[in-house]
Amino acid sequence: MEGGLDYDGKMEVRSLMKTKKKGNNWTAYYDPDTNRYFAEIMYTSREGREEYDYEITKEIYDRLGSFSDDVENERLIKTAKMSYSFENTMYGTLGPERTVWDEEANEAMKETIKKEEKNQKGRR
Repeated sequence: MEGGLDYDGKMEVRSLMKTKKKGNNWTAYYDPDTNRYFAEIMYTSREGREEYDYEITKEIYDRLGSFSDDVENERLIKTAKMSYSFENTMYGTLGPERTVWDEEANEAMKETIKKEEKNQKGRR
């Protein structure tokens, strides 16, 4: 735990929890400002690209990366609520298919990813 003074001069406690976890085909994010968790699963190949975004729970986030097989991490993510999907493969009949399942969660995840990328650049 790390401490600091907030605007009232009271001691504030901030967690040093990782804000990003990554596997072969998945990435999970924690946003300490909103206390929300998100994950994306992305597949790319010669056949095309697929992306699936989820709002996950703290329990799922905590367990991610603890499996020896990344498929198990993906299965765990898929138990959560999907917020966005994109499929553009040569097997699709209508071309790219993009579906936003939860607009608010989708926008919140985009903001979380932007924050994480900004923080990563600041650490370099």
